[in-house]
Amino acid sequence: MLVRRLWRRLAAFGAPVLALAAAMILAAALELTTTAPAQAQSFTYNPRPPRPAPPRPANDGQMLVQAVEVNYDYNNQRVAAVGNVQMFYNGTSVEADKIVYDQKTKRLHAEGNIRMTDAEGKITYANVMDLSDDYRDGFVDSLRVDTADATRMAATRMDRSSGNYTVFENGVYTACAPCKDDPKKPPLWQVKGARIIHDQTEKMLYFENAQLEFFGVPMAYLPYFSTPDPTVKRKTGFLMPGFSSVTGYGYGIETPFYWAIAPDYDATFNPRFTTRQGVLFQGEFRQRLINGSYQIRGYGINQLDPGVYAGQPGDRDLRGGVETKGQFALNDKWVWGWDGVLLSDYYFMSDYRLSQYRDPLGSFLSLPTEAISQLYLTGVGNRSFFDLRTIHYLSFSGNQDKVPVIHPVLDYSNVINSPIFGGEFSYKTNLTSLSRDTAAFDPITTSANTNGLCLTTSADPLARMPNSCLLRGVPGTYTRATVEAQWRRSFTDPIGQIWTPFAIVRADAINASISNQPGVSNFLPVGDTQALRVMPTVGLEYRYPFINVQPWGSTTIEPIAQIILRPNETYAGKLPNEDAQSMVFDASNLFSVDKFSGYDRVEGGGRANVGVQATTQFDRGGSVNVLFGQSYHLFGLNSYAVADLTNTGLNSGLQNARSDYVARINYSPNRTYTVSVRSRTDEATLNINRFEAEGRASFDRWSVALTYGNYAAQPELGYLTRREGLLGSGSVKVAANWVVTGAARWDLEANKLNQYVIGAGYVDDCFVLAANYVTSYNYSAGSAPPVLSHAVMFQIGLRTLATTSSTGNSAGIQ
Repeated sequence: MLVRRLWRRLAAFGAPVLALAAAMILAAALELTTTAPAQAQSFTYNPRPPRPAPPRPANDGQMLVQAVEVNYDYNNQRVAAVGNVQMFYNGTSVEADKIVYDQKTKRLHAEGNIRMTDAEGKITYANVMDLSDDYRDGFVDSLRVDTADATRMAATRMDRSSGNYTVFENGVYTACAPCKDDPKKPPLWQVKGARIIHDQTEKMLYFENAQLEFFGVPMAYLPYFSTPDPTVKRKTGFLMPGFSSVTGYGYGIETPFYWAIAPDYDATFNPRFTTRQGVLFQGEFRQRLINGSYQIRGYGINQLDPGVYAGQPGDRDLRGGVETKGQFALNDKWVWGWDGVLLSDYYFMSDYRLSQYRDPLGSFLSLPTEAISQLYLTGVGNRSFFDLRTIHYLSFSGNQDKVPVIHPVLDYSNVINSPIFGGEFSYKTNLTSLSRDTAAFDPITTSANTNGLCLTTSADPLARMPNSCLLRGVPGTYTRATVEAQWRRSFTDPIGQIWTPFAIVRADAINASISNQPGVSNFLPVGDTQALRVMPTVGLEYRYPFINVQPWGSTTIEPIAQIILRPNETYAGKLPNEDAQSMVFDASNLFSVDKFSGYDRVEGGGRANVGVQATTQFDRGGSVNVLFGQSYHLFGLNSYAVADLTNTGLNSGLQNARSDYVARINYSPNRTYTVSVRSRTDEATLNINRFEAEGRASFDRWSVALTYGNYAAQPELGYLTRREGLLGSGSVKVAANWVVTGAARWDLEANKLNQYVIGAGYVDDCFVLAANYVTSYNYSAGSAPPVLSHAVMFQIGLRTLATTSSTGNSAGIQ
């Protein structure tokens, strides 16, 4: 029968109660965040469904005991709870067939289907458990521990001594969950040891005669190794090594050493031993403070064979660098931080494939061309944004004198919370100040050479530079301050037409001190220049949506028209252009008031933007959106027909009074397929100047994406021939956890597959295995052709134990 209300009678035994309390907290004694089955040969068990746990009363220091019967042996001073014993004490429950406490020997003995659950959810299974009442010594037979973080451990026997050391005989450890379909099947990986010793004070696991098994098959043997137990997040010691192979330094192996100095800061030292250049020393220090964190990373090497880099910046004995970054919160809205890079030479990162220049896996089309050092302050409000930073770009191509230093760049925007004249009022500001040592010319014709001056075959070699070159960067100092305010309000009339008048005023104050370097005066006046540019704008936007509802869905057809009135752009093409060099006219910016991408150019003159948009929503899911339109220059100076240093606007489709037609179609029949088509068509000839088509499909096991691009020649921007290509990517889930991925770019004009990546990997909750083959172009300074780099990368990870990787690189000129 069920025995309750035993507290008063058990209290007479005193020590037995203490022993039972010790049993209740056995999980705390083990201190292992691992899981394991009852037998140590392999994780091939079929666990019984647990009995219902007893109710959990408040933690009042009392013990609840349920059992079929309780026997008292007063002569031998023993108490035994027998039959479906369930006990709860201070958040820990214990279930067993029988529990006996011997007051003379101070031993607690439990046997039969033992299941103990602590307050953190860790479950310990055993067949026999024998412990001293102070919990310092004892043994457990057929131990298995399951934890909330899905690590498991098993042993044929566990012996505990000195209250600190736990020895698992014939122990097995894994972080893999049992197979759902066949629990007796060995896990993906497990580590077996003749003995596994757990030091609770050091929180370390020591494995003797250990072997690593995959699917029950031994794959590696180590006579001895140690690792922090899974409760440890940070522990001083060696990490898994990494391997690499690069032509410049041969084969390399890194042996990282992690130093947990204090709870708030640590360091990692990972020297790379190379066969050709010696030892590359690397170290990183990290610290987390109450309001942020920072880190510093350093590199250094005394090259044994610098001649490998003959004719390159790496042809020197000593090479190295320093990287640092940090960010701190001033309050819940403001943060400040920095990024910093300092190198002995600009090829150092690429030659040794270091953090700022690692081979990409996802964005494989190009390697980084620069590193950024910056100091910034950023604030975000409910309707406002502030960002102030100073930036130094470190070029990996060697053209450092042509790269600007940004003294500061400041952006601030705000939307007033209350209406003004019934409408929304917003304003924004931008301040940009930069300097550059040497002019950056970009040849755009085959007659221009690449000696930095873009010389032509003209009798006066500099006279025709604007026809054969672009001036991408102006030498000297350039500062511009911009303030812009905007007001807009929407009205809907009785028949559903939407009228949105708007007004914008913008002012730019510009100060430029342009160095008189060869060829610069062909583009801009050299010397000091001050200018004030004001652009007031008023306009009206009109929309009239027509809605048709059918049993299968609804369709909205919406004619849209804009009329914009403003004066001509002053100083058009006569001022530096640093931030508005890229401009693509398509359906996405058809109704933009100013289609230039930055602040250095501003659109002027009267313009009308006209189009129609149709959207269909299907009741069973899916939608179609179509937009078609054109832009018209009405009066004044067409800013897009005026050449500047970079010819921004020319060949854009806006340079004529009637622009190219732009169109967009987005079709998504369901969640599986998505198709998008964008085009820009010549208004006079109907020739396609820009066409992009993208399709995506995602199924249960595989997904694909394909993008087709076809772009007409833009000779005034340096694109002398039509460009056409395909970019495809896809992934296939070939099995439950196996994924194969790939991507490639095919130049249809050259009929060549020039860049691609292929990868395969296995990922689950306890194991990662990945391999990738990557090609990518590295562009050098001057007339050297791009270098096609090949890389093979491997990564292996065992959850809670280790992760390691290896990289192989080669390069060839193409």
